[in-house]
Amino acid sequence: MNYQQTSPSLDLAEFIETQILPQYAQFDRAHSMEHIIRVIRSSVELARRVGADVDMAYTVAAYHDVGLTGPRAIHHVTSGKILAADTRLKRWFSPEQIKIMKEAVEDHRASASHTPRSIYGKIIAEADRDIDTEVVLRRTIQYGLTNYPHLNTEQHWQRFHGHLEEKYSVNGYIRLWIPGSPNEKKLNDLRNIIAQPKLLRQHFDRIFAEETKSTAANDAAGDATQKK
Repeated sequence: MNYQQTSPSLDLAEFIETQILPQYAQFDRAHSMEHIIRVIRSSVELARRVGADVDMAYTVAAYHDVGLTGPRAIHHVTSGKILAADTRLKRWFSPEQIKIMKEAVEDHRASASHTPRSIYGKIIAEADRDIDTEVVLRRTIQYGLTNYPHLNTEQHWQRFHGHLEEKYSVNGYIRLWIPGSPNEKKLNDLRNIIAQPKLLRQHFDRIFAEETKSTAANDAAGDATQKK
């Protein structure tokens, strides 16, 4: 079916923006509000491109990481359960649509071993790739600083380098599901940098310095507020 709608329904958007998106404020900087907004915009754009239901793609994107309240390793499963259990969505969607959206959320992980079960799974998987070189590199560093604060700079570099090789390099596990998407060129650009360790290290040193400076400034501001 070719859906003609180009933007999410206003009442659905109001519900998502007031009841769902604020949850992302509690997550690490790699899964912040900035990330979810990018994923939503990309999902809506891809839905328009392939003729999918914009409301469904928008909702899948909004719920895809809410399961980060629990263990990260199964957050895609938890997120799917949260979506399926949210009875408020019955206002906009049929039981079959909710089932499809739940499965799409479950299928969004880049490390998933199977092809997404629907176009909505492919859309969110593609949108969540977020393959902008600066964004990928910065989010990788942000995740490391948040979850491995005990590591020194060289250890952070090794973790950063290893993650990029494992996920994004020519031998990495990441897969793109929508032919001709903007991610194709972006992934090739990123792979060119990963293939040049000296250049990759230059990017790491610059972003790592910016992120550690920002973290230190935020910590200092928090200390000052507590002393008042």
